[in-house]
Amino acid sequence: MSALWRINLWVCGFFALVTCACTALLMHQALADVERELQSAEAVVHYLSETAARDPASLQPRLTASLRHVRVHWLGPDETLPAPEQDGLDAWLGRLLFAQARHSAQVLDLADGRRVAIAVDPRDEIDEVWDSLQQLLGVCALALALSLLTIRWAVRRGMGVLDELLLALQHVCSGRLNVRLRGAGVPEAQQLAQHFNRMTDALEQARTDNTRLTQTLLAVQEQERTRLAQTLHDDLGQYLAGIRAQVCLLPLIAHQPATLARTVQLLEEHCEHLQQGFRELVHDLYPVALQHLPMAEAFAMLVTQWRASHGIDCQLHVSQALPPLSPGHKTHLYRLLQEALTNIVRHADASQVHVRLQHRGARLRLWVRDNGQGAQHPQRPGVGLHSMYERARCLGGELKIVSHPGKGWALALDMPAEAL
Repeated sequence: MSALWRINLWVCGFFALVTCACTALLMHQALADVERELQSAEAVVHYLSETAARDPASLQPRLTASLRHVRVHWLGPDETLPAPEQDGLDAWLGRLLFAQARHSAQVLDLADGRRVAIAVDPRDEIDEVWDSLQQLLGVCALALALSLLTIRWAVRRGMGVLDELLLALQHVCSGRLNVRLRGAGVPEAQQLAQHFNRMTDALEQARTDNTRLTQTLLAVQEQERTRLAQTLHDDLGQYLAGIRAQVCLLPLIAHQPATLARTVQLLEEHCEHLQQGFRELVHDLYPVALQHLPMAEAFAMLVTQWRASHGIDCQLHVSQALPPLSPGHKTHLYRLLQEALTNIVRHADASQVHVRLQHRGARLRLWVRDNGQGAQHPQRPGVGLHSMYERARCLGGELKIVSHPGKGWALALDMPAEAL
C-alpha cells in the first residue's frame, strides 16, 4: 500500500470518528428537544380533545390543518386510523426519538356525529432531525473531499521528489555516480537535492580516490618487489657469489697461509655484510624489535635509526608506565609513527622533530610535531596518509593532522589503551 493510500485511510478514519461523535451529540441534543416538544404537543392534544367534547363546532378542519406536532384526522363512520409506517429511515429515526408510545391517537365521537382522531405528530421533529443529520453529513463529506484533494495535491508534489530521488538512488546503486538532482521546488526538496548531490560528489570523489590509490598501491607493490629483487640479486646475491668463489679457492690455497688468512678474512666480511643486509631487509618487512623489546624501547630504536639515517634531530618522550597492548595494536602504532617520520623526510623540510607517547587514564596519545614549512591547505591524502588513517581506525582511535605555513606539521592520535 502506498503512502498516499495510508494517509487517505487515516484521514477517512479521523473524519468517520468526528462524524460519529457529532452525530451522537446531535442525537443527544435532539432527544432533549423532542422531550420538550412532545410535552407541549400532548398539552395541545388534551386541550383540543376537551374543546371538541364541549363544543364540536369549534373544531374545524381548516383550523387544525396547520397545527405543528399535532395530527387531527377526520374519520368516516366505519373508518379506522391508519397504522404508522414501520419501515424506512423515518420510521427508524421515529422509533429512536420516540421510544415511548406517546403518539397513540385519541378517537373522539363528537356530538354532531363526526368522528375525529387527535394525536401527537412526530413527523415534524423527524424531519427537523433528519435535515440536521443531512446537513452534518454533507458538511463532513465536503470537508473530507476537500481534505483528500488537498492531501493528494500536496503528497503528489512530495511523491514527485521522492520518485526522482528513488530513480537517482537506483542509478547510484548501478554505479552511475554522476547523477544529480534538480535544486528546485519547496525548500525541503532543495535541501534534499543539495544533500544528495553532496553525497554523490563525495561518492564519486571517493571512487576516484580509491581507483587512484589502488593504482598507486599496485605501483608501490611492484616497486617493493623490484627493490626486494634488486637487493637480493645485486647486494646479497653478489656477496653469496663472492663467498662461493672464495670457498672454491680454499682447497687451492690451503698450503699458502698468508693467502688463506686473507681469504678467510674476506669470507668473514662478506658474511657480516650478508647478515647485515638480511637484518635490514627483515626489519623493513616486519619490525622484529616489537617481538623482543617493550614498546618504549622499540620506539627509541626506531627514532635513533631514523635520526642517524636522515640527520634530523628527533626528541622522543615516552611515559614511564605504558599499558600492555596486543601485538596487532603495537604493530599498527609502530608503523603509524614510522610513516609519520617518513612523511616528514619527504614533505616537511624540517630540522627538528618532537615525538611524545603519553598514557593518561584510559587513553593513549601519540603526538608528532616538526618545525618544517607546513602548508595552508594540506594536499589530498596519498597512500601514506590513507594508511595512517586506516591504522588509526584499526586502533579504535582518532587521528588529526594540522598544518600552518611556516609552523610545520602536527600529528595527534588519541586511542583507547586496550589491555591484553
